[in-house]
Amino acid sequence: MAERTPTIEKLEALPRSERVDALESLVTAEFKDALFMDEDEELPFESPFFELGLTSLRLTEIKERLETLLGGEIDTNALFNSPTVAQLLIHLTSDVLPDLFAGT
Repeated sequence: MAERTPTIEKLEALPRSERVDALESLVTAEFKDALFMDEDEELPFESPFFELGLTSLRLTEIKERLETLLGGEIDTNALFNSPTVAQLLIHLTSDVLPDLFAGT
């Protein structure tokens, strides 16, 4: 179970049907920030992290930031074995925050 953080509280306040989109927006913003992308630029969800230009260090920084926001540990292996934003979102909803996303 994730710690109660302001981000978790905001997600909990949303209807279950809107939580995945909100989490996707949060994760997208973190990756765009790390990649110095503008808000209106499209983040390719299916491209591997390293093809996007991320280094191991930068990816670790994103991981730590998301862990702080979401109050739960993100498995480092999940980032390197399933290295896309789409796969990270699946990991977050099914393994990091399963109670929050059950039934969505």
